[in-house]
This record gives sequence, C-alpha cells and structure tokens, in this order.
Amino acid sequence: MRAARLVMGIFYVGAGVLHFVATQQYMAVIPEYLPTHRALVLVSGGAEIVGGIGVLIPWPAVRRTAAWGLVALLIAVSPVHINMCLHPDRFPGIPLWAIWLRLPLQLPLIAWAWSYTRTYK
Repeated sequence: MRAARLVMGIFYVGAGVLHFVATQQYMAVIPEYLPTHRALVLVSGGAEIVGGIGVLIPWPAVRRTAAWGLVALLIAVSPVHINMCLHPDRFPGIPLWAIWLRLPLQLPLIAWAWSYTRTYK
C-alpha cells in the first residue's frame, strides 16, 4: 500500500467521522437554499468514510471507484465553500484566512483523489 493512499484513507475517514461528532458545526456552514442540512452532513460524512476506506481496499477496481466518489464529493461540497467566502460574516468563529483557504484547497484535494482514478497505485 502506498503511503499517500494510506494518508488519504485516514484523512477521509477522520473527516467523515467528524461529520457525526460535530454535526451542528457542519450544518451551520451549509447554504440556506439547500434542504435537509442534517441529512446532507450525515450523508457527506458517510461518503467520506466509505471513500476513505475504499481507497485502502486491496482491489484496484474498488480503489478506483472510491477515488471517483471522492472526486464527486469534493465537487458536490463546493457550494459550501463558495457560500462561506461570499458570507464570511455569518461564520465569526472561523478565521477569515481559513474560510478563504478552504476553497482553493479543494483543487489539490480533487487532483489527489483523481490521481487514483486513472492508475492502480
């Protein structure tokens, strides 16, 4: 198992677990126009856990599918990051630099996950 895949798997499993531990904090950053905030948080957290485990599975086809799922998830949560950048005043507990860092950070995370969709590392 490659070290980067191990790190990725642990990262996403940990991030997914946080959705269940700190559900209210995640719900607070979801744009108002999206419905069922709690369900969105729990589904996205579950998807992160499944994707994180999936990239660690020894079967290449499973890893590749999990990586595609993570790419899709990272794109799907972009409205949250855009909303935070457009309305930073709604998130006084989050430093402005952290709000602005989250959006461009999605690009290397997408590229990292995408790298496992095209190869069987």
